[in-house]
Amino acid sequence: MEFANVNWLAVIVGTIAAFLLGWLVYSPILFIKRWAEGSGVDLTDGSGPRPFAMIAQVCALFLLSLVVGITATTDALITAIIAILAAATFAVSNGAFCKKSGYAMSVDGGYVIAAGIVMIAAQGVL
Repeated sequence: MEFANVNWLAVIVGTIAAFLLGWLVYSPILFIKRWAEGSGVDLTDGSGPRPFAMIAQVCALFLLSLVVGITATTDALITAIIAILAAATFAVSNGAFCKKSGYAMSVDGGYVIAAGIVMIAAQGVL
């Protein structure tokens, strides 16, 4: 079974590390201002992060980290890389449908790729 040899610690650490990376990427330290402008997000409304969006983000990160974890058990790194690139491409295509700027789409797609790298690293280290 695919789950029998999964390194669950690495999956969970990869999920948490990728989530924290998202806090950095979408923060004032890095890209939030231009990303928000290019995404049509009003940062001055004071509402902060949307709970459903945060829950969906954690679920997506966990599932991607699980895919990475499963592929690690079979030495199928290329499969993990293809899955990460597919997820990044979905993020970019969704942004294009929503008429985001090229900058915002690059941040979104780049974040998914960076999160995948973090998840692969977690599998390699733990």
